[in-house]
Amino acid sequence: MFAWKTKTKSMPRRMMEQTGAYNGGVSTVTNGLMTGTRVGTSMGWRQIEAIAVGDMVLTFDNGLQAVTEVTRSIAWIDAPWTANHMWPVHIPAGALGNRVDMTVLADQGLMIESDAAMDQFGDPFAVIPALALVGTRGITRQAPRHQIEIITLSFENEQVIYAEGNVLVHCPASKMSLDVMLDGGAAMYDVVSVTEAIVLAEQLVLEDHLTGYACVR
Repeated sequence: MFAWKTKTKSMPRRMMEQTGAYNGGVSTVTNGLMTGTRVGTSMGWRQIEAIAVGDMVLTFDNGLQAVTEVTRSIAWIDAPWTANHMWPVHIPAGALGNRVDMTVLADQGLMIESDAAMDQFGDPFAVIPALALVGTRGITRQAPRHQIEIITLSFENEQVIYAEGNVLVHCPASKMSLDVMLDGGAAMYDVVSVTEAIVLAEQLVLEDHLTGYACVR
């Protein structure tokens, strides 16, 4: 119906490395989507700010899952004078399957599909920080024009959800890491380290060149 990407097996476990995009800044939020961003739900595409606890959101691996927590925070409260190391990432329409331009937090985990990921990790899908994609497919960092509300959706377990078409957005578990360790469970999705993510992004550029990939709006 929506031609969404899917996969059947879990990703290999990999270590997360923070990009430090917000170190020393006013904002500490590292994941979530801007108000106005549409996500896939049981009722079709809905703006993220309209989603409430209990609503069903479509996930990449686990079908429809109920939202267990909605967190709201303000990012870039010093805009437009935000230090450039805190700038968000701008994703032009079509770059990652998104139907419209998107702006995301630099540390937001995004899932990409890449032959290089398959070669390196044994899985073509990898979750990488948005910052690592800068320079790929027209993705850039841009100064925020004004402060904006960021909405973070949480589920009983961490998930990857769909935004603005086929952009795959990582939603970490709402439980603290210590709780997960005490439960004896392992994270399903661990964001690839920044160093590895940059290498994957560079390989993605080469793959695009070889396949003649072009962003389609």
